[in-house]
Amino acid sequence: MSHVPPAHAPKAAARTVILVLVGLVFAVPILSMVEFTLRGGLAGGYTLDRWIAVFSGQLDASYRPIWTGLANSALLAVITVLLTLAILVPTLILVQLRFPFLRRAVEFLCLLPISVPAIVLVVGLAPVYSVVARIFGSGVWPLSFAYGITVLPFAYRAIQSNLDAFDAKTLSEAARSLGAGWITVFLRVLLPSLRRGVLAAAIIALAVVLGEYTIASLLNRVNLQTALVLISKNDPFTAVIFALLALIFVGILLFVLGRVGSGTAGSGRTPKPPRAARRPRSAVAAATTPTPSAPLVPGASS
Repeated sequence: MSHVPPAHAPKAAARTVILVLVGLVFAVPILSMVEFTLRGGLAGGYTLDRWIAVFSGQLDASYRPIWTGLANSALLAVITVLLTLAILVPTLILVQLRFPFLRRAVEFLCLLPISVPAIVLVVGLAPVYSVVARIFGSGVWPLSFAYGITVLPFAYRAIQSNLDAFDAKTLSEAARSLGAGWITVFLRVLLPSLRRGVLAAAIIALAVVLGEYTIASLLNRVNLQTALVLISKNDPFTAVIFALLALIFVGILLFVLGRVGSGTAGSGRTPKPPRAARRPRSAVAAATTPTPSAPLVPGASS
């Protein structure tokens, strides 16, 4: 049966125009950044010396804040992802299975941080972090608590949409009826079904942490973005190079997410049902060959 596109679907020309416009929105700033890093400065022309210096390790000690900020951002990304998933995944599963009447309240709490500006969030968290600094020290890792709040809406949407895609209650009840405990149900039944949403939440959280500047700057912490701002005061070309590398890294992660998601979701074709087991040719012949009936003998009936 031929597939009929919906009436509201855009035409091929409209899709092409939209794709070109969206591509230009992303491509023009990135190409401008690349062109800026290749400029020769006051001498004019273009040069690859800065890119060669970055990849050959020829940067001197004045660029050390970049490596410090990169290490801090990587540590914050790992802690934020683990903290967010450890809190959010069991909570959403528990609400889905046991407390469905709390779903609206949980959704409101998870989506609330997206309506609060980061600078307002910092003003509220500054007194809290003064106490945290006295307890845990003034290291960078406590920033993961604030980052966990900022990535909560994105992680919630990714996991909840995946949780709504299958019947978690039926799967858990079927596993329980077969003798599985709740830990086994969570680890071997529900969590594998949520791998796409968990992976999406982790990658989105990683991208948000790598691009965050306001909270780290106002709380006097060093991450990748604050280090790039510091380096850009003396060498804006190298700072833009590292910003481009961060964009490429996040783009690769999103590409991996798309590939894993499409592989998980399948190719979109309906799977063929399994063939019935074929019986041996002799058995088929024996089953289809009519059996001759015994001749009727007069007077043989009792």
